[in-house]
Amino acid sequence: MVERGQLDSDGGRPAVLVQVNPKHVGVIGVDVGETGAAIELFDLTLQKLAAVDKPFRLPQESPSSLVSLIAKGVSQVIKTGRIPAERVLGIGVGVPGVVVHDGEEYISAPSLGWEKLPLRQLLEPALPAPVMLDNGAKTMGRAEMWFGGGRDARDVAVVLLGTGVGAAFFNDGALYRGATSSAGEWGHTCVVVGGRRCRCGAEGCLEAYVGAGAILERWAQRSRRTVASRRDERGQLQALVVAARTNRSAAAVLDETAKYLGAGIGNLVNLFNPERIVIGGWVGHLLGPHLLSAIRQAAAAQALRYPFTHVTIEIGQLGPDAVALGAATLVVERFLSSGGRPRTHAFAESSRGGRAMISRT
Repeated sequence: MVERGQLDSDGGRPAVLVQVNPKHVGVIGVDVGETGAAIELFDLTLQKLAAVDKPFRLPQESPSSLVSLIAKGVSQVIKTGRIPAERVLGIGVGVPGVVVHDGEEYISAPSLGWEKLPLRQLLEPALPAPVMLDNGAKTMGRAEMWFGGGRDARDVAVVLLGTGVGAAFFNDGALYRGATSSAGEWGHTCVVVGGRRCRCGAEGCLEAYVGAGAILERWAQRSRRTVASRRDERGQLQALVVAARTNRSAAAVLDETAKYLGAGIGNLVNLFNPERIVIGGWVGHLLGPHLLSAIRQAAAAQALRYPFTHVTIEIGQLGPDAVALGAATLVVERFLSSGGRPRTHAFAESSRGGRAMISRT
């Protein structure tokens, strides 16, 4: 604790104002994606102190090796950030798939071959602090609501575009989870009946058209070439954006992508009537600046006129840190709601929405 001044007293000793020293403790946020994990250490005001990336490929990585990689990354950021492990309040982890909280906590992600994977239970023995787990789109949504594009708004849809596609919905400022915590699987809503086969096994899902791999597959088909390795999706999408300046096939793929995204966003407008839609994820940040105008136009054609005139569509403000930062907010919110009590493994119970007031400045 640090002193923040004194209160005048009518008699006796003046009261001393104290607050938690944000530099004295740390929280860790982990973004588990399909091509690697970003592991970041923050102070209590969520200023980043250290970060490390651990590349891998899901679903090829086994759960045990995934745990080992995350544990090594956590050790690295603690060492780099110079905060003793015992002063880490907790570790928030954003993951692909549905994180089910029904007494037993597990992940369901059919496209990764994960069925009832108890990842938190596997992580905690390997890590120096309690673990909190949530879907990556939901943790990204929390970060945008606390610090980014969702600030000062109450009814917001934050969409994540990456290898997979998801969303987080906030109603009157609170995260909406649904009956089984799977609300937000926007990528698996149908945009083409009988369309392309999705990784989830269904046909015509939005993800089958605007996920990173799907975009690259459509480019390969249009240009009549073999699909390149999916190990460098980012580099290939960057090449697609450059090629679209002079290549008709590449330009047509981006135009199609904007139309599919616009249709999906128009559906969100009609279903949820948000005041703001925030586009994030690495694909969203890569393609969004080039496609935002076309996406808005396509969404306007799909959405009902009145709710569309009351929604703004914008790119997220937090960039690639959003999922890890949002995962760290799980820990901070639990710490604040507990009145700053010392950490225990009971601390790792899941948070169920809402947002605390905290400033990063």
